[in-house]
Amino acid sequence: MNLVILGCSRRKRNTAVPVPALDLYEGGCVPQLRRRVGHIPELRHQVRILSAEHGLIDADRPLLPYDRVLTPARAVELRSLIAAVLAKEFELYGMPAEALVIAEPLYQSVVRDHLLGVSLHLFDNPRDWVSASAVLDSWGWP
Repeated sequence: MNLVILGCSRRKRNTAVPVPALDLYEGGCVPQLRRRVGHIPELRHQVRILSAEHGLIDADRPLLPYDRVLTPARAVELRSLIAAVLAKEFELYGMPAEALVIAEPLYQSVVRDHLLGVSLHLFDNPRDWVSASAVLDSWGWP
């Protein structure tokens, strides 16, 4: 199993009812990833979004739009929460062989230390779909 972690985006779908996280975010590489694997449950299950508000969440967690920027102080708060989330996931599903992290540097700093032993592909430009897509191609993702 591999893991994709995307940083959340300021642009979100305008909705008054909760929608799955992968369907909420409209910025960065999220729309391209959603078009590529959003309809494939087993791949969607390998996607996480790093949210300044909610921490590390799976692609299907229902969310409403919110407005919160990741600050250095919030990043410190999230580190221990994310450590617990990843520890539980790795216990349930095993450690991923590889992880693709597409997020700005502050977002990356929140998860990077919790992925020791995983082959990491880090891209700090959230809109770098060309590089992200090349990694997904190498994994054999459609």
